Amino acid sequence: MIRSEYLNSIFGLEGKVAVVIGGTGVLCGTMAEALAAAGAETILVGRSEEKAKERLKTIHAAGGKAYFEQVDVNSKASIEQLLASVLEKSGKVDILVNGAGINSPTPIFDIEEDEFDSILKTNLKAVLFASQVFGKYLVDRNDGGSIINIGSMSGVIPLSRVFTYSATKAAVHNLSKNLAREWAEQGVRVNTIVPGFFPAEQNKKVLNPERVASIMGHTPANRFGEPDELVGATLLLASDASSFMNGAEIVVDGGYASMTI
Repeated sequence: MIRSEYLNSIFGLEGKVAVVIGGTGVLCGTMAEALAAAGAETILVGRSEEKAKERLKTIHAAGGKAYFEQVDVNSKASIEQLLASVLEKSGKVDILVNGAGINSPTPIFDIEEDEFDSILKTNLKAVLFASQVFGKYLVDRNDGGSIINIGSMSGVIPLSRVFTYSATKAAVHNLSKNLAREWAEQGVRVNTIVPGFFPAEQNKKVLNPERVASIMGHTPANRFGEPDELVGATLLLASDASSFMNGAEIVVDGGYASMTI
């Protein structure tokens, strides 16, 4: 018989410290709330403290521990300062969520170099920088750790109208598997959550009635995902319940990837 004490011991995050890059956004903000509710001291990382205030208020009202750190994800020096600040305030880091992301609906022939570089920096380079900085800390500590990268269904099945975004997310999937292979012996796990269509901020600019109808026609669940539907995958990958999962991709898409005709 599996007892509740056992489930709490492998899914609970008491005594853990979680850093959520992109934690001021819709999806990663919800993930941050879940990590805090499971017992982790949670750091919401983003550009805007104002955007973090309501999320922090919700976490604190529920008895969770959390605070905000401002960072430029495109600067490795800024991410190094983030790690130093968290270590000073919290003493350690056990979990990293890489969730910063931007998107654009620019047609492929019209994509300018500046736009391409901007999306590449935020969606891929920032993941690399954070993985280098926090990964080195976790590897050197040699006491395990979980890095959760946020991929995308468009990185698995190419999606029209978001060409640069799709390319960067496909690269994140590949990067995650490479890091998982590199750091497995040190107990550092790197896995990817692969959302389907969720009401994230970067999606709104590419959603019109025609596109929504197309998406629904390709999604067996016939609806968008809700942010809290990423909570289960988040807590699984953050906790000891996934201690033998490394390089995995957990798809949360309402059946989108299973649909053909």
